[in-house]
Amino acid sequence: MGFKMKMGKLSMDNTPIYQIDEEQGVMGRANKNGSITLNKNLSPLEQEDVIKHEKVHLDQMKRGDLDYDDKYVYWKGKKMPRSKMDEGAKNLPWEKEAYKANTLK
Repeated sequence: MGFKMKMGKLSMDNTPIYQIDEEQGVMGRANKNGSITLNKNLSPLEQEDVIKHEKVHLDQMKRGDLDYDDKYVYWKGKKMPRSKMDEGAKNLPWEKEAYKANTLK
């Protein structure tokens, strides 16, 4: 007598996460290669929160909504100069979505 096993949705996360010395004020970064870098001085709770935030940015890049280079950030087809923005500011459109993932405010 055979039986059938119901399989749930299997989810694996292979996001490489590296802890590094970051410049002052930077908690983490989502990189175009799919990795995340974290400030090595964060507490475990802060690390968890930053990872959630940066994974939103990785998803935005996968969707094609967010891209960047040394001089510009591209959001849904708009080119915005990095020199004229406060990167990480909560009012930036790509940051609004990412900050919703944070539990530490």
